[in-house]
Amino acid sequence: MKVWTIANQKGGVGKTTTVASLAGALAKRGQRVLMIDTDPHASLGYYLGVDSEEVPASLYDLFLKHKQLSKDLVISHIVPTKVDGIELLPATMALATLDRSLGHQGGMGLILKKLLTLVEDNYDVALIDCPPVLGVLMVNALAASQHIIIPVQTEFLAIKGLDRMIKTMTLMGRSKSTTYSYTIIPTMYDRRTKASPLALNQLGEEYGDTLWPDVIPVDTKFRDASLAHLPASHYAGNTRGVKAYDRLLDYLLSKEFAHVKLS
Repeated sequence: MKVWTIANQKGGVGKTTTVASLAGALAKRGQRVLMIDTDPHASLGYYLGVDSEEVPASLYDLFLKHKQLSKDLVISHIVPTKVDGIELLPATMALATLDRSLGHQGGMGLILKKLLTLVEDNYDVALIDCPPVLGVLMVNALAASQHIIIPVQTEFLAIKGLDRMIKTMTLMGRSKSTTYSYTIIPTMYDRRTKASPLALNQLGEEYGDTLWPDVIPVDTKFRDASLAHLPASHYAGNTRGVKAYDRLLDYLLSKEFAHVKLS
């Protein structure tokens, strides 16, 4: 099973849209997709029509039961979505209390990796949606991942936030004697403005080979798709935004990291 984490310490850059869009593109190709929502705001669930206030159990409950994790227990916390081939391990607002209640305990940074290992035979790809805050949830998401996808809006302030995310991964990597594999994804690109081309050029100069050599354009169909609780690929499959995410998926699948087994 491939495990990709979508993360950035700045909000509003397209993380949840990227998770939903990649999930839709993968499902269109016959892949079994598990989405994991680690953001207490539960935007990913709401995007696909799952109300976090109505789910019987969530990722939070698995953290509480981390010493009793089993395959059956994890599966019992996963819910279906409206799209065949896409399932969700949902978030709830209670996740916001984890740093205070469990963050001090040893081994808390590897719970997500452990539970994904238990269900790796059930899915082809797992996509982890991260909160924009460094804490036990982001640490878990990064530790579980084979590759990190960092969406960044093509505007100046978002690039400043990207620098903070890269520094976080560098510091965490040093503490764990590892190097995180990542790809930066320019999002919300609007060629009609001055800001987007300038920001894209700056990204290329500063981040070089870690930058995906394409862009996700501004596309109002993403917003319409979220209102319909569907990935854009299943709502308006021929739009420029959907085609861009298809190209991104081709790029990610062509990379060597895509074939690493979770262990």
